[in-house]
Amino acid sequence: MNVVRHRLIVGAFGAFGCLCALATADRANPPDMTRAVTLSPEVTAKDGSLLRAFLSKDGAWRIRTTPDQVGPRYLAMLKAYEDKRFDRHGGFDSAALLRAAWQLARAGHVVSGGSTLTMQVARLLEPNPHSPPYKVFQIIRALQLEARYSKDEILSLYLTLAPMGGNLEGVRAASLSYFGKEPAALDLAQSALLVALPQSPTRQRPDRHARAARTGRDKVLGRMVAVGVVSAGDAKIAMQDGVPFARQPMPLNAPHLAQRLVLKHKATHIATTLDAGIQAAAERLALQERAYFDDTADVALVVVENKSRNIIAYVGGTDYWGRAGQVDLAARARSPGSALKPFIYGLAFDNLLLHPASRMEDVPTTFGDYAPRDFDGVFLGAVTARSALQMSLNIPAVMILDRVGPLAFTLSLQNAGAHLAFPTRDAPSLPVALGGLGISLSDIAMLYAGIAEGGTARGLRTIKDAPAAPPHRLFGPVAAYYLRDVLSGVGLPDGWAMGQGLLRKRSIAFKTGTSSGYRDAWAVGFSHDYTVAAWVGRADGTPRPGHAGREVGAPILLKMFGQLPPDRRDAPPVPAGALLVRATSELPPSLRLFRHETDAPAAPQMAQVPPPAIAFPPNGAVVPLPDAKSKDPSLQFKADGGRAPLTWLVNGAPLGSFDRFAPALYTPQGEGLARITVVDADGRSDTSEIRFKKIR
Repeated sequence: MNVVRHRLIVGAFGAFGCLCALATADRANPPDMTRAVTLSPEVTAKDGSLLRAFLSKDGAWRIRTTPDQVGPRYLAMLKAYEDKRFDRHGGFDSAALLRAAWQLARAGHVVSGGSTLTMQVARLLEPNPHSPPYKVFQIIRALQLEARYSKDEILSLYLTLAPMGGNLEGVRAASLSYFGKEPAALDLAQSALLVALPQSPTRQRPDRHARAARTGRDKVLGRMVAVGVVSAGDAKIAMQDGVPFARQPMPLNAPHLAQRLVLKHKATHIATTLDAGIQAAAERLALQERAYFDDTADVALVVVENKSRNIIAYVGGTDYWGRAGQVDLAARARSPGSALKPFIYGLAFDNLLLHPASRMEDVPTTFGDYAPRDFDGVFLGAVTARSALQMSLNIPAVMILDRVGPLAFTLSLQNAGAHLAFPTRDAPSLPVALGGLGISLSDIAMLYAGIAEGGTARGLRTIKDAPAAPPHRLFGPVAAYYLRDVLSGVGLPDGWAMGQGLLRKRSIAFKTGTSSGYRDAWAVGFSHDYTVAAWVGRADGTPRPGHAGREVGAPILLKMFGQLPPDRRDAPPVPAGALLVRATSELPPSLRLFRHETDAPAAPQMAQVPPPAIAFPPNGAVVPLPDAKSKDPSLQFKADGGRAPLTWLVNGAPLGSFDRFAPALYTPQGEGLARITVVDADGRSDTSEIRFKKIR
């Protein structure tokens, strides 16, 4: 009895020692997964459809493929043909191995391999010559794989690594290259071909050996009929199909954006915000429009969803493999012409220097040694700010920028996230009003989306589920409302007012721009839900006389809007503080006429009067709310300096115009933030941002 017990103990220790040795060996020599992680980087649309894939580091098209990306019929045929007990065995199939050995002994050559899908994965991970010792090595590796991964994960490895001829590896790469479709859409004949191909990927390549490929496919179909996976009738029909005789190019959608994202993020899978359908429509439109040009001009488009700030379509050019085709025209800084004028007006609206109904003079004007002219060389005289912006008059825009300040203007755009390029290292000057700087199409789309969203800009998103960028205030909701209203009335390009223009399903506010020498034609606009930016020009910046933004860019912009889904949101409500007037005479005196400062009537006393400065309430103050039981619950605003009358506004709403010595009384409505502004008769202003708070 003691002997038996002793042997059991020794055996138990021996078994435990073997297990420990195996575990140690397993940890010391795990499967080499290098090929499994050396994948083709892929960039997808937000729905997962492939936009563009890149060669792996070792030069293969090896696109990760999972079981849910292929059709169930393909999977059923694969398992029935290669490994019918895949879902039940632990890495190797002893019955299949014994059958293969028996057939080899009887026939003198290999009749069936006996390798499971897991063993094939082991061979694909670590390729070695076929030999009995290596078969044992495959079995060990298969056991290791089964211990580490689920059946779906092992199947994914096979679907990703299976050789498909040439540098194609995996079912998805083969399906895209041979059939131009995702593997989930394969028909019976195509599925059978891809089941057969890994058996002999060199001799059965359909693009080189079509007859052998067809024979291999039909062999699979015959086996499927024999095991009951496919009906004889379906197999007969499938056998009548031909096989692909050439490889198709891999998908190449949004190639410029995809290239930039792969270089930036160094990831093998990047899911973007692009909408596959809208992206395809944008690329078709750009290609169609480019065909109308008789030179080497190209088209770039950016489409943004306003609320999320997601880029849903991005066209950096139409001929990626052509000369200069890999220049991303949507990201390159180009002169915007007049396309940035709305932001000059927006800052003036926000600072209460101007109202759309304010009168201005479009007459020859010099600004030091700078003498701009209107685009057509004709001056219109007295115009409203609304008309001046809608007609893109140059003198009024420069006049406003002279008051706002070129540095303040460009800093506001840069603070909002725009990347500006200046021709010199000198401080920005007045020519920036007419395009004397560079900005990219994507950045200008970002700025216009800011107008659409109440004057708040955010960086655009290209990565799905990326956090929203921080907000940056361009100007307030009132100024944004004025711009939307003004730009919605911009005249349509020739040919649209009589036809397509009347059929627009949405209200579009837009502005065009043309750079000096007709090098760049722009059109940027927004609806309630979308912003579209279009650019036409040549990559090398060669002038294109006669190709202006209104005639070239605007039609593309309007056609792109026609490709978008209907807007889901209504027009934003009129914000508090907006002055809705029917005539200039209804404006406060300080807003009725906007003059060039040097044109103001000379008056000695005016030169001596400093600009207004709010004495109470001071900026940043916490102001106690008056006691509700008080006989007079009003606060008295005070200002030093300024030329009467002084116009006071609270949160953009006019309080009234007062003599400098008359009290400006205001009754707060409750706790909260408030923006107090005073504007004098010369349009000079000061602002305090305060907080009203109850005293407990």
